[in-house]
Amino acid sequence: MAPVATADNTHNSSDVQKYDILEDYKGSYRFAPIEEAQVSRAMIKRYFNTMYERAVSDVVIVGAGSAGLSCAYRLANDRPDLKITILEANVAPGGGAWLGGQLMTPMVIRKPADRFLREIGVDYEDEGPFVVVKHAALFTSTLLSKVLAMPNVVLMNATAVEDLIVHSDFEGKQRVAGVVTNWTLVALNHDTQSCMDPNTITAPVIISATGHDGPMGAFSAKRLVSAGLLKELGNMRGLDMNRAEPAIVNGTREVTPGLILTGMELSEHDGSNRMGPTFGAMIGSGIKAAKEAERILDTVEVVGGKIVGRITA
Repeated sequence: MAPVATADNTHNSSDVQKYDILEDYKGSYRFAPIEEAQVSRAMIKRYFNTMYERAVSDVVIVGAGSAGLSCAYRLANDRPDLKITILEANVAPGGGAWLGGQLMTPMVIRKPADRFLREIGVDYEDEGPFVVVKHAALFTSTLLSKVLAMPNVVLMNATAVEDLIVHSDFEGKQRVAGVVTNWTLVALNHDTQSCMDPNTITAPVIISATGHDGPMGAFSAKRLVSAGLLKELGNMRGLDMNRAEPAIVNGTREVTPGLILTGMELSEHDGSNRMGPTFGAMIGSGIKAAKEAERILDTVEVVGGKIVGRITA
């Protein structure tokens, strides 16, 4: 005789009766029935509703590595009223923070950034001037899960930023006013296909955290040069942990109206040193970027995702 489905503290009794489900691990596990089209419609409806709603955002964060995620966490906590949209070119968010140095798993974080670990609930070993998380993925997965659980945050991965929107603002100054997006697979194949036009997201503040130079790294910093908004890149200098980390945190700022650079992308813009496999500056720079975004938004009037004036005391 087949096991009888019974309600427990996991399953709603009406679901058990309606769908004949059974969580049984002795050979009689039964799922609720589903049609293939239901799966497609469930994803399409939610994803494209999100795209529609986030076509105008309050803050766009480009890059979901350690700096971008730290920024999103702080900003979303401080300002739950803001619509924060994170764009990540890779399928898997997290950037280089899934491992420590040279594919080793422990993550080194210099003090005082250890306070952030306690805030998000990540355990570590204390080594005096620095702490060690047993596996970098523990930090990244914990931070990512907390960010994604926030109702005002949306993450669109496998989505590349192909360009910046640049407008003249209410004062007649050139201002970064949004981003131009495309599916990453499309962005990587423009040379092999006919023209595939992109999409756009309008926002008064863009925070770029795309890392140092690489296939899609330092994107916004490099685009500032080609767009004529920056004469030349400083280019990242050789590794010096003691100089690099404070330079990145202290230098995190709005580098041109509407665009904040954070993390290692800033090293390419400013010509500061490489820091290697230590992640305290990524946390600190992300938090400072969030505070910079708050400072900007607290002093301007925004209508339809565009800055139209300044708030006077």
